[in-house]
Amino acid sequence: MQSYLSKRQKQANQKLIKGSLDTTTEWKNARQTKTIEKVLKALQAMMGDRQRCMYCLDSHGSDIEHFRPKAAFPKRMFRWRNLLLCCSECGRLKSDSFPVDGKKPLLIDPTKEEPWLHLDFDPQTGNIVPRFNPNTMTFSEKGEQTVITLQLDQREALAAGYKKTFKNLSEEIRHFLDNPDNSIDELIAKLQEKDEHGLLGWIFLGTGSFVNPFNELQSTNPSVWSACASAFK
Repeated sequence: MQSYLSKRQKQANQKLIKGSLDTTTEWKNARQTKTIEKVLKALQAMMGDRQRCMYCLDSHGSDIEHFRPKAAFPKRMFRWRNLLLCCSECGRLKSDSFPVDGKKPLLIDPTKEEPWLHLDFDPQTGNIVPRFNPNTMTFSEKGEQTVITLQLDQREALAAGYKKTFKNLSEEIRHFLDNPDNSIDELIAKLQEKDEHGLLGWIFLGTGSFVNPFNELQSTNPSVWSACASAFK
């Protein structure tokens, strides 16, 4: 698979030099091959049984998306690290958008970065919003641009899914708080099972640690909190 991608990229680069590269046609032709279909299957396998979109973690990832758009970055069209699993909605919204600051991408790359360092979750609305830094009194620029590009704070179905996961995780934590003698390993397994939107990262790495009932777990059972944080980092 990797050798095939390298071969296709080399061919595309040669056409680019000659001025004959049409990125849309080049990708369309490649997308119909069995090897690129294997690439899709590999990306889906990376996302586990749920096969969620790498951007929103809500909808089913149904196609391959170029993190750096192929039209603007043709030399990355067949680079494995530039290929993401994407749902139809995120693919439509992102399209060829790729905000940058100079050469620095302002869109979060979910394969290389922890999204919750730049994003936050609002339990009241279910929306994904930019993370606020109280030290600088500013919002994460990457968070802002990612939210704008993918409209993460305007998608009702997306918000509903996140709220449901928040409710399920909260109930699991409350159950443990009421039964503190239960197995920590069992708690971790149940949390992983019920986390359909990657909210465990928000809880243990982001600002979720300040929200009930997660802050209660942290204050009353620090050893349990530490074990969970280690498991989900």
